[in-house]
Amino acid sequence: MSGCAPTAPDVVTLNAIEAVSIPWLPPGHTKVLPGRGEIFYRHHVHPDPDAPVLLLLHGWTASADLQFFAAYEALGETCSFVAVDHRGHGRGIRSLSPFRLEDAADDAAALVRALGIEQVTTVGYSMGGPISLHLAYRHPDLVRALVLEATALEWREKRWERARWRAVSLLGPMLRSFAYPRWLRRAMHSLLGAGHPFHQYLPWLITEMRRTDPTVVVEAGFALSRYDARPWASTLGKPAAVLVTTEDRLVPPRKQYELARALDATVHELRGDHLCTLVQPDEYAAVSRKVLQHVFDVPSLGE
Repeated sequence: MSGCAPTAPDVVTLNAIEAVSIPWLPPGHTKVLPGRGEIFYRHHVHPDPDAPVLLLLHGWTASADLQFFAAYEALGETCSFVAVDHRGHGRGIRSLSPFRLEDAADDAAALVRALGIEQVTTVGYSMGGPISLHLAYRHPDLVRALVLEATALEWREKRWERARWRAVSLLGPMLRSFAYPRWLRRAMHSLLGAGHPFHQYLPWLITEMRRTDPTVVVEAGFALSRYDARPWASTLGKPAAVLVTTEDRLVPPRKQYELARALDATVHELRGDHLCTLVQPDEYAAVSRKVLQHVFDVPSLGE
């Protein structure tokens, strides 16, 4: 009957919905890039029009929010930034074409141009590092400087590395499994540990992780297995800084130092593993600001 109060079943349904706490996120937007698709990005504009503009490029299986949300506020205090979801990741472009690092770089370049931004400093984490390098190589006019974090010039030098990448195809069925959400929840509880401040965001984190297309995860893994910037990285001629995660079990620190040498980059270190952006958010945000301070040569940045 119209005008009646909600029935008991409606109340039960509402109460059964899990409460979701969401961290601070900059405004999100979508833009259609002609010939490419609809891209999702977050855009923070600093009040100072002369503030540096960062382009945040996330890692494999992640999204812009999952990779950088812990640092958004710290970076936004001194910089403008654009944070993109790569194709097939998060809410990024959906395409029938297989994932290629070069296409992800071209997507980012097209967005920067569409937003009327003249130059950016890329901040590339893990897979975002190769995308940053491809962006600087293919669109040098758009890149002012490079900040590369927990990443490398290649991941195919050793036989065991090539064998590991061939096993990426096993991820697809696992990510599609009905048991994946339950496994993911347990893994995140274990990763963060008791008392971690991000426990309040666990429902949000898990749902965000499930946005990425499992097929694209496999395709991106294969793309990374073929990636090798050694022949051309040293020709980029851009100011660069490398953040080395010194206890990284996914990207060996020796490869991160090799990247720094190839780019003649300043080196900064964070004593943490590959997922330090989640496990050590305060330390990650602080050291990222110090890295940017050196790139921009502004002593007061982040102080």
